[in-house]
Amino acid sequence: MKTTEAQKKKYFKNVNDNIRKDGYHTTAVLEAENATPFAYSTGIYENFKIPELFISGLGPNLSGQLIKSYADQYKFGDVPLNKRITDLTEKFAVYFIKVTNESLSDYVLSSIRHYEDKKYEYLQVVFPDLNGNFPNEPSYDYDQKIFGDFEPK
Repeated sequence: MKTTEAQKKKYFKNVNDNIRKDGYHTTAVLEAENATPFAYSTGIYENFKIPELFISGLGPNLSGQLIKSYADQYKFGDVPLNKRITDLTEKFAVYFIKVTNESLSDYVLSSIRHYEDKKYEYLQVVFPDLNGNFPNEPSYDYDQKIFGDFEPK
């Protein structure tokens, strides 16, 4: 199904309206055959002076909650990297890792359009599998694509 120019215009108006109203927009891409779901923020770096957030492997509702908690908790502050975070959600601990914009270039299209030639950065949320194991543990079993170096401290 091809997206029309009118649909694109409406979508990007929604992105811009959310950034104006809330400081950021969350884009969620649903799971498809042979494709892991993902979500990401646009506008957090510009408005809250912390990196944008990328999440691979979770559904849109939980991803949206994590992005909101991240923005609320860390805006205008320091984000701990490669450290176990237990207060972003009550459901599980997470880690934030650095990722390059280039590694996400096929995913974060709204951010690429929004920032154009301006500087922005991304972090990825790394979360455990259903048994509480993280990707660095041998028994880890979950469909989460890791785009940066996961080196927990």
